[in-house]
Amino acid sequence: MTFTIFLVAAGLLALVLGGEILVRGAVGLAAKAGVQPLVIGLVVVGFGTSMPELVTSVEASLAGSPAIAWGNIVGSNLANSLLILGIAALVTPIAIASDNRLRDPVFALAGSVLLALLAITGLGSVLAGLILLACLFAYIGWAYIDGRRRYSAGTGSPSGMDGDEFAGAASEDGWTKPVMLTLLGLAILIGGGRMLVIGAIDLARIAGLTETLIGLTIVAIGTSLPELVTSVIAARKGEAGVAFGNVIGSNIYNIFGIGGAAMLLAPAGLPKDLWPADIGLVVASALAIFLLVLFPRAVTRVPAVALVALYAAYLVYLIVNA
Repeated sequence: MTFTIFLVAAGLLALVLGGEILVRGAVGLAAKAGVQPLVIGLVVVGFGTSMPELVTSVEASLAGSPAIAWGNIVGSNLANSLLILGIAALVTPIAIASDNRLRDPVFALAGSVLLALLAITGLGSVLAGLILLACLFAYIGWAYIDGRRRYSAGTGSPSGMDGDEFAGAASEDGWTKPVMLTLLGLAILIGGGRMLVIGAIDLARIAGLTETLIGLTIVAIGTSLPELVTSVIAARKGEAGVAFGNVIGSNIYNIFGIGGAAMLLAPAGLPKDLWPADIGLVVASALAIFLLVLFPRAVTRVPAVALVALYAAYLVYLIVNA
């Protein structure tokens, strides 16, 4: 028990440190690559902070526990959309000023609907896993090319800078520092997330929780802590694009990347007990984010409180129905 508690505490400490380093590196990469921080948040930070979910879900699939894998995917998306985005917006309201702000929420919403269709039909095969992964790679290429095109056209500049101010900042340092900071931050995040998940699962088993509940709650929240720490730190530093892109990017990676990998390793349908409540809430939360970006173009403190409250109500629902 003592070692388990130590793992949880050490994991939390590593997540805070890794998140701070990762945000610094990500903003530097945005400047050097000539793209908006939103793109870096989606492509680099979103993928990196999703690594704990990937490792956990792959290990669960290989161990013959797909319920934990898919519970982790669904639970992580709910934690991202409701808890993490809500807390980040409570720290600093997140305004999405980019003219391509709808691209990624629409793709995340489409992925959520696809996840619901897979749950309803019970479809699960190697081909389906390959299709999910192919969609992810197409999305990454699209996001990067579109970000470069828009910056080259002068429709957006990284970190809110314009013209010569950005050019000067981008040329001050080489690629080495931001790349090393990003890799170091990712490594610390992954290691911290791994320690936290191991400790959390041990504690959950001691408490006698089911695999699905472990996946939806303990594992999902544990593997989502890198996203939480990174988004909150980014919000505090005024990097709304990184904070928002991290959440949306992680949701997309969870469905298409981790879901695709899980289906390749365990080609079976999604656990039936995830539909309609859990996956239905995934679709509803993705729709809510789309509407927030569409109309007010921001996640302010009022909807942030609503998001966090909804996640708290969801946890109560899971515990009561366990």
